Amino acid sequence: MRTILLSIIAVLCSMFCKADDNEVLRTWTPATVVSDEAIKAYGIDSCFTISPISDAIFSRMQGKSFKKNCTVPRSTLRYVKVLHRNIDGKTQLGEIVCNQSIATDLVDIFRKLYDAGYKIERITLVDDYDGDDERSMAANNTSCFNFRVVSGTTTLSRHAQGRAIDVNPLYNPYIHLNNGKVEPANGKPYATNRTAQRKTPVPFIDTSDLCYRLFIQHGFRWGGSWRTTKDYQHFDK
Repeated sequence: MRTILLSIIAVLCSMFCKADDNEVLRTWTPATVVSDEAIKAYGIDSCFTISPISDAIFSRMQGKSFKKNCTVPRSTLRYVKVLHRNIDGKTQLGEIVCNQSIATDLVDIFRKLYDAGYKIERITLVDDYDGDDERSMAANNTSCFNFRVVSGTTTLSRHAQGRAIDVNPLYNPYIHLNNGKVEPANGKPYATNRTAQRKTPVPFIDTSDLCYRLFIQHGFRWGGSWRTTKDYQHFDK
């Protein structure tokens, strides 16, 4: 009797978990973990999509990534849904706002990274951090569009057009070679001796890394190859 009761409870729990996952997938709640079974039932192709910026998404962006002085037309941006494996290897929902010109590239790249089990801690809009790049990077959040200037300059970044993306930025920091400043600040331990084998939850990006190879295949530049700065997290096109 006890065995039967436990079996019934397990089935009910499974049903409720699947129902919850289905709702999360339907509403697309970023940074939420979902089961692989729910993904299969929902349809994996429905988890890698491109759409115009909806009013709801644009409301989240206004005054944050889409600042008052933003000169980039909303119509040139796209909302991209992706899946990724988090630090624990579990499937997590991700979202990206990018330029329409790289949206297809990103869908293909992140689909291949997901299929390969490549670990990315978090992929949500920088708007969840009020458009503050340092806060987003410190949280190891992968993000793309943010109407801002290049750090330490008055020049608009490729992020301002949605043509650049930063991947796992905590473990792949931005280094100012002239003064040694590291962004994010808590990424400093990962700024030196990058060729050494470090025990980190996610892979370092270098020229042998799958993430690097896929972005390069799609015609992106890598910030880790720059001479005056090293921006290991950064890819742009």
